[in-house]
Amino acid sequence: MNSTTELRCSNNRGQLIGTLIEPTSSFVIEGDRFIEGKLKVERLSETVDILPFTISERLVKANGLTLEEGERLALGGELRSYNRMVDGKSRLILSFFVKDVLRENNLVDENTNLLKLTGYICKPPNYRVTPFNREICDVLLAVNRPSFNKSDYIPCILWGRNALLMQEQKVGTKVNLLGRIQSRVYKKEIEEGVYEERTAYEVSAQRLQILEKESEVSSTEGELGA
Repeated sequence: MNSTTELRCSNNRGQLIGTLIEPTSSFVIEGDRFIEGKLKVERLSETVDILPFTISERLVKANGLTLEEGERLALGGELRSYNRMVDGKSRLILSFFVKDVLRENNLVDENTNLLKLTGYICKPPNYRVTPFNREICDVLLAVNRPSFNKSDYIPCILWGRNALLMQEQKVGTKVNLLGRIQSRVYKKEIEEGVYEERTAYEVSAQRLQILEKESEVSSTEGELGA
């Protein structure tokens, strides 16, 4: 995979390079077993993102992976969404769905965290200015998965001039985003005076391109799938 070909030819494509810190559960879909884990991905700022991923057991065996804690992995794939019941409520869950185990000769500029999305704005963008006078815009993007006739719903965040441009766009506008997946820990009040620590995942976009204005947006909910 290189930045001028494969990232361009897909509407949801990226790579993660990091250290396995939390191999977890496995599940079966239509006879295929999948494994969930978490990858520690370092930023240039020396902070880290802890990102969930899903990989098929078949891909693990074909590439001789051990999936032991501390194993260094370079993974190519897509960021997908699906719904999971948590405490009786449906929550949108994001996971990096692995399609390739990458080698040194097919990395994208050795970038440890890179994602390219092409999708449609499916909720009005939420623009705000922080107490430190930083401009931010949150937007939910519907990214079609054509081979499955489904869409993945991916929260994205933009900054500065990109935030200003995004806040002017309408629901249904088609856009290109290039950025990275990030994790963010926050506290949610679950009852008066009682807080629970949770982790949110989103795409922090560094580049924005407006493609089409106000197209029809699919309302199909995303699923993990194979």
